[in-house]
Amino acid sequence: MFHVALHKPEIAPNTGNLMRLTVNTGCQLHLIEPLGFSLDEAKVRRAGLDYREYASVQTHAGWQEFLERMGERRILAFSQHATTVYTDASFRSGDVLLFGRESTGLPKAILKGQDIAAALRIPIAPGGRSLNLANAAAIGVYEAWRQLGFQSPEQMA
Repeated sequence: MFHVALHKPEIAPNTGNLMRLTVNTGCQLHLIEPLGFSLDEAKVRRAGLDYREYASVQTHAGWQEFLERMGERRILAFSQHATTVYTDASFRSGDVLLFGRESTGLPKAILKGQDIAAALRIPIAPGGRSLNLANAAAIGVYEAWRQLGFQSPEQMA
């Protein structure tokens, strides 16, 4: 199983979509506050469909609380400013795939911090600015899961 973490997400439908993704891939979703919306918002429910009730979602009061709860797990940060392409990383069961907020990405202090095992980039065409957060997370999760042979979460435990 993998952990998908969103640092200060701003857009409710992205989080709803990620609830669907994490249920369908056996991942756990972590939301690092402050959030730009309420988890009870209709937009989260609509994007998450009926998956919201099945999603394993943990909220964290801030970065430090998140780190404490993650313990010794590897944190792989996704950023357009990274140099390593995500397909060049070797993923392991239990890894945390960290994504920044929609408007600004991850703060440099986190991205360059000692808690980050690797910073990974998803290539985009010249002239492109960024991918949708839920799409970027799906790319990262499916590559990590592919590398483990699409094993079920029970097999990865």
